[in-house]
Amino acid sequence: MIVICVFGLLKSSIDAHTIGLNSVANLLEECGFTVVLSDSKVAKAIEALDNTKNVEFLQDWIVSNSISKLSFSYRLDPDDGFILFDRLYQTLKRIRLFRFQGGPVQDVYFAGLPKACEIVSKSYLNQVKVFRGGETTKETLEIFGVPVDYLPYDVKNSSEYDDIRLQFADELIKKDLYKYLKPIDRSGYKSFGKKDDSVVSRILYSRGNGQLPLFRAHIGPYLEDREKAVTLFRDWVTQLAKPSFVDILSIGTSQLSQSNFGESWNHLPNGGGVPINSPEEFEEIWNISRPMLVRTYAGTKNVPTLARIYERTLNIAWHALSFWWFCKTDGRGPNSVLDNLREHLETLCYIAATGKPFEPNTPHHFSFRGSDDVTYIVSAYLAAKAAKTCGVKSLILQNMLNTPRSTWGVQDIAKSRVLLSLVRSLEDYSFKVFLQPRAGLDYFSPDLEKAKVQLAAITAMMDDIVPSDLSSPDIIHVVSYSEGSHLATPDVVNESIQITMNALSEYRRLKRKGWIDMESYEKEITERMNDLYANARSIIESIESSIASPYSVDGLYTIFAAGYLPTPYLWLEKEEFVNAIKWQTKILKGSVRVVNEHGSVVNSKEIAGEAEKNVEVVMRKLEICKRT
Repeated sequence: MIVICVFGLLKSSIDAHTIGLNSVANLLEECGFTVVLSDSKVAKAIEALDNTKNVEFLQDWIVSNSISKLSFSYRLDPDDGFILFDRLYQTLKRIRLFRFQGGPVQDVYFAGLPKACEIVSKSYLNQVKVFRGGETTKETLEIFGVPVDYLPYDVKNSSEYDDIRLQFADELIKKDLYKYLKPIDRSGYKSFGKKDDSVVSRILYSRGNGQLPLFRAHIGPYLEDREKAVTLFRDWVTQLAKPSFVDILSIGTSQLSQSNFGESWNHLPNGGGVPINSPEEFEEIWNISRPMLVRTYAGTKNVPTLARIYERTLNIAWHALSFWWFCKTDGRGPNSVLDNLREHLETLCYIAATGKPFEPNTPHHFSFRGSDDVTYIVSAYLAAKAAKTCGVKSLILQNMLNTPRSTWGVQDIAKSRVLLSLVRSLEDYSFKVFLQPRAGLDYFSPDLEKAKVQLAAITAMMDDIVPSDLSSPDIIHVVSYSEGSHLATPDVVNESIQITMNALSEYRRLKRKGWIDMESYEKEITERMNDLYANARSIIESIESSIASPYSVDGLYTIFAAGYLPTPYLWLEKEEFVNAIKWQTKILKGSVRVVNEHGSVVNSKEIAGEAEKNVEVVMRKLEICKRT
């Protein structure tokens, strides 16, 4: 059976979530279908379909690309998501674009939060199929109507290691013993919970007492009424502080808190998160959060200034910067990439002066935009070495697992071990690395019981990164199991940490008894590690031999602009970074690889060789920009 159709994948410009869209595009292309991703112009057009020009622009996009299956994704407010989708659907009907009207569009799909999907399903009955999140790869393709014969090898042949972990996790959740666990008492060192407390102090104390890992949780409610949202957040912080399962509270601030802190927000659109807008509000949060350590997002402009405010008001546990991201490349901030790098390196020098740790918030943002596993590793290494060059003494190495969620566990383990090995090669008496794994943003099912199983399963994988060391990982960023359904409340955060604690201890117990055998997978993991390491080293060596000062502002810009970090699904600034988007990627046996137009794997030496040719041109453009 031959199925001929073109998939069009739409999103709003307000919604910054792109990983689901890119993953689906990758899957459908692997099945042999043509996929057209909406660009920023189309995304903005669908937000204002009361404008005739926008309707004409959308119509031209659909007709000129012969799109027959149209999917709209919106992962923010459910009511807003339905309003946007309903307006889109009614517009398609009004301008007669449906197949039954003589147009090209045969099917329409909606992907959103469970509540939004419920509203769409009730309103459109069987006319619209929905994606609630958490669908398996096979389920996703079934909803799209892809025949079994079209399914890729990776969908038909999943990893046995993943099946074993899910079986372990399912049994653990059914026993329900995690609910009886109590918070770990880490109060035995002098500065605990005080103004001079630090994450390194807490790690070292806990390591000496066999109490690692520390637990970090991210939380931040959003309401239309700013004052009510901040008040609710204060209540949540107070609840989390006692009992204190949470060691590090990550404040999930709103988009405007990051981009327009201290300014008037009248009529500006927000993107979710708690809308904090003054130093005084941060100070109050620190006061009521005792004994937790506290941190929050970096700014998307005036980054050094906001870092100083965090230091003064929160005694921030550590700073996180994203280098090439949270700027014009993803629509999250006004900075150009060059300005972003300039502000971030200035901030790194400030962080070094405070003695605080730094977290590279970079590798998973490349993964969100279709980058391969080698780029994930290399981007983290580059950020870590830049931090060391600026004088930073402690690095929190965040490692987002199952991103994309169709990645196999054995590949995640191999990728994690190579990442840790390369970054720890930078360690010396003045630079230390602390590992912090986490689950992926796109991983959890909206079915809460299934999501609890997933959380326990991903915790087990974390223990297999450095299985011989019971003090590893140093920190676990516990992503709450409700993420695929709704924002986590304090009760959900605490329960998620209890699940993590129980899964970690029980998985270790079963391995000690020999009831779970990792040895049978070590040969495959080692082979994958050797391949990843060799390819990552070839990229790094080419960068360091071809660019005079690779860890400077100009050097880091040149690395990206020359094409050393393949990023096929870059959302914005495509013309500036044409060398980054020229490469394509594909999921092969649970790993993300760069491939050519024929689908064959491209060796990193070839990628490096192409990038080397572009270095001089990029550097010349930088010099011209400086002179003008």
